[in-house]
Amino acid sequence: MADRGASAPSLPDDWPAHPDHPILALNRMGTFDWDLDAGLFHMDAQAYEVFDLTPEEYDGRPETLAARVPAAESSRLDEVVSRAIKDGSENYGAYFRIRRRDGTPRWTHTQGYIRRDETGRPRRVVGIVRDATQELEDSEARDLRDAQGQALRRQTGVVQAVTAALAHASSVQEVIDVLKGTRGIPNLGAASLVMGLVEAGRIRLVAEGPAGSFVPGTRITRIEEPYPMGEVVRTLSPRFIESPQEFAEGYPVLWPHITGLRITSAAYLPLIAQARPIGAMGLLYNDRLGFSTEERAVLVALGSSIAQSLQRAMLFEQEKDLAQGLQQAMLPRTIPSVRGADVAVRYRSASAGGPLGRDIGGDWYDLIPLPGGRVGAVIGDVQGHDTHAAAVMGQLRIVLRAYAAEGHAPATVMARASVFLDELDTDRFATCLYAEADLATGVVQVVRAGHIDPLVRAADGGCRRVPVEGGLPLGLSAEFQSLEYPVSTLELDPGEMLLLCTDGLVEQPGADLGDGMRALAEQVTEGPEDVRALADRLIEIAEERAGDDDVALLLLRRRGSDTARAVGRLQQHVASGDPEALALARRMVRAAVRAWGAGDRADEIELVADELITNALMHTEGCAIVTLRVLGGSDRRLRVEVEDPSSALPRRREAGADGVSGRGLLLVDRLADGWGVEARGSGKAVWCEFRMPERTGGT
Repeated sequence: MADRGASAPSLPDDWPAHPDHPILALNRMGTFDWDLDAGLFHMDAQAYEVFDLTPEEYDGRPETLAARVPAAESSRLDEVVSRAIKDGSENYGAYFRIRRRDGTPRWTHTQGYIRRDETGRPRRVVGIVRDATQELEDSEARDLRDAQGQALRRQTGVVQAVTAALAHASSVQEVIDVLKGTRGIPNLGAASLVMGLVEAGRIRLVAEGPAGSFVPGTRITRIEEPYPMGEVVRTLSPRFIESPQEFAEGYPVLWPHITGLRITSAAYLPLIAQARPIGAMGLLYNDRLGFSTEERAVLVALGSSIAQSLQRAMLFEQEKDLAQGLQQAMLPRTIPSVRGADVAVRYRSASAGGPLGRDIGGDWYDLIPLPGGRVGAVIGDVQGHDTHAAAVMGQLRIVLRAYAAEGHAPATVMARASVFLDELDTDRFATCLYAEADLATGVVQVVRAGHIDPLVRAADGGCRRVPVEGGLPLGLSAEFQSLEYPVSTLELDPGEMLLLCTDGLVEQPGADLGDGMRALAEQVTEGPEDVRALADRLIEIAEERAGDDDVALLLLRRRGSDTARAVGRLQQHVASGDPEALALARRMVRAAVRAWGAGDRADEIELVADELITNALMHTEGCAIVTLRVLGGSDRRLRVEVEDPSSALPRRREAGADGVSGRGLLLVDRLADGWGVEARGSGKAVWCEFRMPERTGGT
């Protein structure tokens, strides 16, 4: 036996662990305590008798036992002990021969228990040795016993290895792959594996043996049909078939189809989880007959382990399907096309290696078409990675979309969404970034609620982070009565791209957020020009990183051509009770209409503009702001906006008794090609548009 350690200055206080014991002595069992650190091997009096040594002949070191243990036996015993120590086993056992004082052999058996410290490092081995000559009367019996023991240990080791591998399986197919893999069923000596799952009173085959072994008509079978898997599911008991004759007699319908496989025996096991059968498994052998009691116990234990793994995998798949379905239901089904812009959105769930439910989260994106060629882009992240986060996300997305579509200013949209989340009676908060882009002018108004900054990629490919002053996350700002969300303005030139994302795309454990943003900017710079290809590339990078957070991404690029562009803009303030300013506004409208080539519709435009201005001055307090602009492109339009400080929305009314009042909005609706109302902070703007013929030169 090899030396297991160098001399140590001291030994444990409780060493040796096994002093002489009368009961052990009566059973002719000696004890030992092997200190691996000190390299000392203590034996009691009975152990000295087993080794046929006297205390004077032994100095306490295991190598001294070489006088009694032949080198070949010592090497074999040392291998057993080393393997047990390395693979984390708690104990070992082995038979070995010693050479007695007179030279005759003696069979000896030892059992050792490995003691480890809190780090798992082996420190001591305590155990027993005994004379086993009577148990092993000759070498043939000993070889048979060793062979049987080795086979059983090998099978037990396979079960342990399969069980360990199954712990990482997260799908039914992964369970099957483990069983068919190099560490799985082949190590048990089986030639073929079949497995079926119970579904609605039937067994559906999910794994079969080697190619060409499929039996027609058995892909889906009823449980009551005369097949072995149906039998073990019905009886909840294993079925061991120990010869071809037994197989042929017990299952005459199945046997003719598998005679070519030369099956000599089979073991069919019910797969039971939570006291109900979820399937069955069959192991088919072509080189053995019968099963020992120990082998049957090992296979039954294997079936139990596989059943638990299968149920866990099935539940995981169900959770994943539910999570993905809920996530997709909460995100926009489609993204609308936006005139003058290229848009790409992507969502990636968290790493599948996490616990159940981590495939769903609160990240979302949205794109909201707004009047006047504007578009609202939203990116957000509700705290948490579970169905509750997804449910809150879905409600928040819809509410924020509704506020934006009503025409509220970006800061108002964010403040109202925060109040909504605070009143939702949930403990979750959310970060969000809302960008409202006017694709005609390229002006983008951005508000940020605790979210990361946006990025802008220039037409030449360079990418920069755009710092945006922000407010508190949604929900928290309402709770702390801090609903101010500063509005930052940036200009998006033709060909430039706005990138909004959640922190899952930039954050990495132990890394600084600034470093992550710089790395993302480099990836965007080096990425493809097409928005969809770039979005795919960024998600691929996130997949390669396999982070623990989900990712939402929205890219919006203002097209350089075919983009509506502002080719004319005039504005006039008209104060209440200021007839001169009113006259100036009317003259401005008249002159602009003719100068911009809309003379054929001059009367209609002047009439509608005058009606909107008059309504603003009559029904509100304060001044009106009249804005005219021409939007060019494939659909050339003239837009009239009249802004006032009142939040009261205009409405159609029947004409008054004098037949004059009440026809304003009817005229607007009849004469304009489109009209609407937008909220503007504490006020509103009523707008209308008129289509104009495209001009070949100038404006």
